[in-house]
Amino acid sequence: MTKPVELPQGTLEMLVLKAISLGPLHGYGILLRIQQISGERLEILQGSFYTAIYRLERRGWIKGAWGESENNRRARFYSLTTAGARQLKAETAKWTDMTAVVAGILNKKAEER
Repeated sequence: MTKPVELPQGTLEMLVLKAISLGPLHGYGILLRIQQISGERLEILQGSFYTAIYRLERRGWIKGAWGESENNRRARFYSLTTAGARQLKAETAKWTDMTAVVAGILNKKAEER
């Protein structure tokens, strides 16, 4: 089995936005989607996960509405707002740029200084 990967600080919110951008989901469904997409390599603590959800909603990047889950329970379903879509785009660009810079540094050889 492949070892779980720890999330770098500040990454969880971006992943939540991405998961919701694929379609509205209730809280636990978002968590499951992230784990599924990651190939079960990300372990996200529910406490930090739900704190991130509330923070995203307060910022206006996601909106929640009450509905019924697949097991007939009352659940809050979240969808991406226009501001959330803009934020996801900006965060994705920053993440892509930062990982390219780090990869470039890690791939340097001593003689290339």
